[in-house]
Amino acid sequence: MPGSAKAMAILTVGGLVMVTAYTVTLGSNGWLWFGWVVLGLLTVGVMAARGT
Repeated sequence: MPGSAKAMAILTVGGLVMVTAYTVTLGSNGWLWFGWVVLGLLTVGVMAARGT
């Protein structure tokens, strides 16, 4: 996995942890989950484009 794709994957997993922690402590926020889904789709797209 190239460096940029690896960094995006780490950012996506970190974002999932942060959104989950926010949801547990303060309640659900649909925009945060929507943003995380978009980030996840972008990460999958970058990995597919890189051929990994």
